[in-house]
Amino acid sequence: MLIFKLEDDFVQGYKHLDPGFGFNGLGLLTYFRTYSRVKPDGNNEQWYETVRRVVEGAYSLQKQHILSNELGWNPKKAQRSAQEMYDRIFNMKFLPPGRMLWALGTPIIHEKKIGQALFNCAFVSTDEIGKSTEDAVKPFLFMMDMSMVGVGVGFDVAGGGMITVNKPESEDVDEFMIPDSREGWVESLSRLLTSYFSKHFDDGGAHPVRFNYEEIRAAGLPIKGFGGVSSGPEPLMRMHEQIRSILDQTDGQLLSVTTITDIMNLIGQCVVAGNVRRTAQIAIGDIENKEYRKLKDYRWNPESGQYEGSMAHRASWGWASNNSVLVDRNSDFKPIAAQTAINGEPGYVFMDNIKAYSRLCDPADYKDEKAKGTNPCGEQSLESYELCCLVETFPSRADSYEDYMRTLKFAYLLGKTATLVSTTWHETNRVQKRNRRIGTSVSGITNFLDKHSLETLRVWLNSGYQEIQRWDSIYSSWLCVPRSIKTTSVKPSGTVSLLAGVNPGCHFPEFEYYIRRVRVAKNSTLVPAIREAHLPIEDDVVDPSSYVVEFPIHNPGKSLKKVSIWEQVALAVFLQKYWSDNQVSCTVTFRPEEANMIHVVLDYFKYELKSISFLPQLEMGAYAQMPYETITREKYLDMTAGILPMQFVEMKEDAEMEKYCDGAVCLRI
Repeated sequence: MLIFKLEDDFVQGYKHLDPGFGFNGLGLLTYFRTYSRVKPDGNNEQWYETVRRVVEGAYSLQKQHILSNELGWNPKKAQRSAQEMYDRIFNMKFLPPGRMLWALGTPIIHEKKIGQALFNCAFVSTDEIGKSTEDAVKPFLFMMDMSMVGVGVGFDVAGGGMITVNKPESEDVDEFMIPDSREGWVESLSRLLTSYFSKHFDDGGAHPVRFNYEEIRAAGLPIKGFGGVSSGPEPLMRMHEQIRSILDQTDGQLLSVTTITDIMNLIGQCVVAGNVRRTAQIAIGDIENKEYRKLKDYRWNPESGQYEGSMAHRASWGWASNNSVLVDRNSDFKPIAAQTAINGEPGYVFMDNIKAYSRLCDPADYKDEKAKGTNPCGEQSLESYELCCLVETFPSRADSYEDYMRTLKFAYLLGKTATLVSTTWHETNRVQKRNRRIGTSVSGITNFLDKHSLETLRVWLNSGYQEIQRWDSIYSSWLCVPRSIKTTSVKPSGTVSLLAGVNPGCHFPEFEYYIRRVRVAKNSTLVPAIREAHLPIEDDVVDPSSYVVEFPIHNPGKSLKKVSIWEQVALAVFLQKYWSDNQVSCTVTFRPEEANMIHVVLDYFKYELKSISFLPQLEMGAYAQMPYETITREKYLDMTAGILPMQFVEMKEDAEMEKYCDGAVCLRI
């Protein structure tokens, strides 16, 4: 229940204002498809109403915290502060993460108390799975539980070789009727893994487990709370069968790096098939571990059109995680960079820099000595079981330097407010309440550089960082909570940057003039407005239940065609130095002739990077209906000439929950 309300007259003043959605209607469509929830009257929220829900949710969390600790709440001061936050979000000076836009101010957070639904990403280590049966299964349960509420999860393979897998062989069978709930699905995984792991810890011979799926609702029925429709029990049944098969084959053997990754990936595959449209996982292993480095050696045979070899079966689920290697300043990058040059994997995580430094322009402070890995997008250093909340600011949309400094106050405060919630995991609550880690991000960096010098950007970032530290001191004292261990990041962005019409994170646009394609279900109530706006729309060549909509985009400034691998990495280093005390998520796009430079770039910048990934430049026309297609200026003008403003009125369509990190770029690292 919300206990803070904005004044009605104030909110009504924004009802007919234009917030300035970007990219010729793409931002507006993205909002209605992803964040506009159905109201009690059956119609969809408009933007001014979504912003109200989010701001009232944030200040309700603050008020609840202040009142429960008897710290003294000032309603007039809170109203003034909330109104200014509302205005800056409405006009997209900054935006909450997609997770907050979707969940904040709803019963998920304020009644069901599933606090993790506010957070973008997480990390869990397997380095303690050798302690007990409970510790052995816990990282896998964390992966499934967090994934099912939309949190992307990174994991490591440090637990490889710590426990022995034992196939349960008792004649007695334990039957488990799986409840039709998130908790029920997670519990089924717990029972399955326990049956294979418990004998190692002398917990007695575990009984085989038989699952009953009768209580799980049939495919196609609506899911209350998190939206969408049920997938039925089939994805869960398939996950159980595949995990059993893998563990049966390793009976009597040590749990390997490969098996750990397989189980995590199968969880991701299950969640995707279970009506979550994409998963975000990052697997992290040591650069010297040969087994880990071969995890994606599927041995594709272009002649037969199939994967071949002993690891070929892994191709059906190995896609669920992008794999990165732990490196340091002494690593030999050349052999592994040759592998990265083929398909963009692995990425690189510099744990020595992560543990020692906040911003790279400041002296080593070792604030993150307990960090174990990163989130799937690579912009947050995290301890095991820790979550991250990322709020985006857009310096290119600021009216002035002073305006941007003021915006940072409210962007920071929204992130700090998220640390007041509790999750359903005790381990997570302990690290969250101790670290209070947040990630105030900057997006549209290249848009800013189109109009300003690099020195101007440095001044804004450096001053902005100090401004956030000042407010962290003030608000941590007011809330009576620890100061945040880290406060700034550069996230890859995605749908949130589409709302504001800026380039994602620190990335350059693919082209100056291009078509951006998005998919919409054929039964969506968005379709009539799309057609009335005269946007090109056609059948999806892959999914017969979907349409593909084309948006003509003009993105002035320097595009990737004019940017070298060196310039992209140098910009990431610049942001790591003057802004991000967490990390910078940067996926560097390289041309074929630059592939042999990857190891040189890594060696040159190894003192200034915390994480980085690379992706080969896609060949245009590689497949039909690609997300991006370059076009001429003439075609752009021709396409835009007939487009009318979209009008979404009296809609009755629940938004798709923002799944994981909110952008395709995130999935590259």
